[in-house]
Amino acid sequence: MQTTCQRPHRTGRHVLPTRARPARPSPLSTTITLAWRAILKIKHVPEQLFDVTAYPVIFLLMFTYLFGGALAESTAAYLQFVLPGILVMMVVMITIYTGVGMNTDVKKGVFDRFRSLPIWRPSVIVGALTADVGRYLMASAVILLLGVILGFRPENGALGILLAVLLLVVFASALSWIWILLAFIMRTPESLMIASFMVLFPLTFVSNVLVPPETMPAWLESFVNVNPITHLVTAVRALMSGTATLDEIWPILLASAALLAVFSPLTMWLYGRKQ
Repeated sequence: MQTTCQRPHRTGRHVLPTRARPARPSPLSTTITLAWRAILKIKHVPEQLFDVTAYPVIFLLMFTYLFGGALAESTAAYLQFVLPGILVMMVVMITIYTGVGMNTDVKKGVFDRFRSLPIWRPSVIVGALTADVGRYLMASAVILLLGVILGFRPENGALGILLAVLLLVVFASALSWIWILLAFIMRTPESLMIASFMVLFPLTFVSNVLVPPETMPAWLESFVNVNPITHLVTAVRALMSGTATLDEIWPILLASAALLAVFSPLTMWLYGRKQ
């Protein structure tokens, strides 16, 4: 008598995991993870720290000792004036690299990978901005430490320095949204960097960073007086000297809020279209 052996019918369910699916990561956890990813880039490419370590030292030493004697008749006196300006100029320049890093990720297809992950979509941008706050603080620490060694003595002490750096970080974080927006428009990181420098070089150098506006021609002084970098430098100097008033601080906070209100929605809209 012939018998047949029948194999049990399988539907494929046996290969699926029986455990419950892990919970979706929270916006905070994904933001921290992506911020850590941005920090780890420095570990593999430490040359990225040149803009927050070497450049601030070069600029502060160069402007203090090249122009101090001619502009203030004393390098020590000029240091008290120029250091807050150099601090603002360096941190504002560093904001460009937020957009450059974002543009590099777009061109390499990293954002396509993020699209497939169950994460809070803005965490990709917020994480990068969070990591860059560390770069702003590092550049500020380098400039201030060197300034103290050279003889810089802010009249408002540590509190004035803390408030000045805090105001500067708020403005720089808001300004970074412009370069992130350009990161989704420009074709290459090089073109983004060129476009950014074309905007920031006039704003930083045609200001009160290096010299008082009163020493300039009238037509140039009128532009300097409406330059937002001029108002930021004035507020930082006033906070460090202990003479700051609300009229000097609120324009910077208002400008930061305006940058966020305009460029963050545009950036998120373009980010969604890119994905």
